[in-house]
Amino acid sequence: MTHVGVRSGLRAALGFRPTILDRYMLSELAGPFGFGLSAFTLIFAATQMLSIGRLVSEDHVPLFAAIALFLWQLPGEIVLVIPMALLLGTLLAIQRLSGESEINAMKTSGITFWRIIAPLLFAGLVMSLVMYGLQEGIVPFANDQVSSIENDALNHTSAFNRDLTVSAPIPGGGRQVTIATAYDPNSQALLHVTLVQYDRVGAPTQIIFADEAQFAADQWLLKNASAYRFNPDGTTISEPNVSEQEVDLGEKPTDIVKRISHDDPEQMSRSQIAAIVATGQLTETELRKYITVYQEKLAQPFACFVFVLIAIPFGLRSFRGGGNVSLGFGLAVLIVFVYYVVMTVFSYVGEALTALAPLWAWAPNIIFTAIGAARLRRAAAI
Repeated sequence: MTHVGVRSGLRAALGFRPTILDRYMLSELAGPFGFGLSAFTLIFAATQMLSIGRLVSEDHVPLFAAIALFLWQLPGEIVLVIPMALLLGTLLAIQRLSGESEINAMKTSGITFWRIIAPLLFAGLVMSLVMYGLQEGIVPFANDQVSSIENDALNHTSAFNRDLTVSAPIPGGGRQVTIATAYDPNSQALLHVTLVQYDRVGAPTQIIFADEAQFAADQWLLKNASAYRFNPDGTTISEPNVSEQEVDLGEKPTDIVKRISHDDPEQMSRSQIAAIVATGQLTETELRKYITVYQEKLAQPFACFVFVLIAIPFGLRSFRGGGNVSLGFGLAVLIVFVYYVVMTVFSYVGEALTALAPLWAWAPNIIFTAIGAARLRRAAAI
């Protein structure tokens, strides 16, 4: 009987013509979801407003630029808020329907439990796809605008003033690693450069220290360099005070600007992450991070569906303990907290064991889906 209910629920949820029951359940979800979306967004936005206020008062950033910065940061916050709002909305909707015995009335009229909740599960799946689209399309563009405003309005805190590393293979085997403390976009120069070349087995063969590496005529020129070459017999040849030395770093200034302006994979789309990984410029630690985030960005949007699945039985139980908005809000925060703790743990595991990164990325969803499905089966049997 339960399996028949599941099949009928799925057929109805996937159909093109929603029934009165579908529209009613979705309307019950819409109000609490809108409340949760507004409440959680305001909580996140309040912190950003304080930061924007400090930028205007302390850093003397133009008010227009500060407002633009705040608005372009909203899409990233909304993507974080949507799963939480959907969780809270489902909890509150189920609490109300249970509290007024509407779910029992539907069961008495012959509607199965699975058919009742099918519209909510379908809404969770649709919002997962919507969240994925926002994450991959809107949010990366918004982050680009944030970086542009920061670089224009906050010149002294530019994204270019940070340590950076360029890694490139050497013809014939081996690898060259170039480390600089900063990049000056005006002169297209890397500052305080250390260049290390390694042979096939990873032993250093040459180290060069230079004040800067300047890009001109499609070439990198090391200025005021000192070179040290290590011979196989253990001797060292030094070449101090070389005014100019031509080198190939493996990246052009435009490549460096693009990479260091978006050096946080959390702020990128999966296609952007894949493009940077394909360049081969990442260190081993960075590569592990990028691969892990690449897999997580596919799994995380489906937290919407998982949260709906787990919220339904919790909503039924929370009502029996005296369900209300404050209880629903507290329970939603608790579930979200536990979920993200589990997700963080598996994220660290994924970085350590990148061969199984897809598994670790989906592990939180799998665990919470199993818990939600088990509780739903018990609820359906009552």
